[in-house]
Amino acid sequence: MDTNDKISRRKAVAGLGAGIAAIAFSPASAVAGIKSDAGVPPKLEDPTTKYPKGPFKYQPQPWPGLQSKMEPVPDCGEKSYKGSGRLAGRKALITGGDSGMGRAAAIAYAREGADVAINYYPSEEPDAKEVIALIKAEGRKGIAIPGDLRDEAFCKQLVQKAVAELGGLDIVVSNAGRQQASSSILDVSTEEFDAIMKTNIYAPFWIIREALPHLPPGSAIIGTTSEQAYDPDPWLYAYGQTKAATMNYVKSLAKQLGPKGIRVNGVAPGPVWTALQVSGGTTPSKQQEFGSWTVLGRAGAPAELASIYVQLAASDASFATGQIYGSSGGVGQP
Repeated sequence: MDTNDKISRRKAVAGLGAGIAAIAFSPASAVAGIKSDAGVPPKLEDPTTKYPKGPFKYQPQPWPGLQSKMEPVPDCGEKSYKGSGRLAGRKALITGGDSGMGRAAAIAYAREGADVAINYYPSEEPDAKEVIALIKAEGRKGIAIPGDLRDEAFCKQLVQKAVAELGGLDIVVSNAGRQQASSSILDVSTEEFDAIMKTNIYAPFWIIREALPHLPPGSAIIGTTSEQAYDPDPWLYAYGQTKAATMNYVKSLAKQLGPKGIRVNGVAPGPVWTALQVSGGTTPSKQQEFGSWTVLGRAGAPAELASIYVQLAASDASFATGQIYGSSGGVGQP
């Protein structure tokens, strides 16, 4: 090596060292490529006052209810959720995507770059139209597929249409649920018990079974269970059983599908303010004081669970399967 080569090499190494040193001692915002005006610390939010506390107005609606008619209207992240491309190019099917946590997941998925098909009961069309508009506003495909999940034939058609319209499928969120409160088992009719079981347990079975041949390795299946799976209220005798079963099928399917590269997880909310609560899902007194018994003194908002659904679908959570992620304001399990 001649002298000129040695000098050039020293300059290159010295320049590299100076660059590393500059990074090591520069502000974090410069390293991350964040604008200098973003150096202001983020505003902290007190979780006890972030969302409304009761007492809520008694506001009964016929099943399945519309969240757009609730007071206050649940926050599903319409204005607050900011995406960062974590689900770019993904294709998701979400049941119960018109309102509540399904709506929050649909909005978040679209803002993270996914195309989304949502299912909902036909009478929920007004809420569903808002979700589809929000999805399309992100430049993503938004597919509306109304229908009754208690019908096996429809569940098959739901998956087939989602696959056809989205051009594939790699996220399945079984979120839709039927919840009806009854003070005694003597008040639960066979018809109502059957409707709860078919909506909460049969439908995920039919949908996942139909979807599985279309799901490539890297896909994610997410079920919505509940704190009711662990500590059921006496007036939710039928509903609580289905949430325990959901927790169980998540863990069973995770073992079955893990070797195929498909992850299966669940989200277990506590008291979250959704249309379930005003359409027969709880007692009148509990509806008015909904969530007041949590350690935060309030009910949760669907928007507060959106990031959990994103995390469980994202590829950077690739070691999470068979897990139940709780979000219950400090009172539930897990």
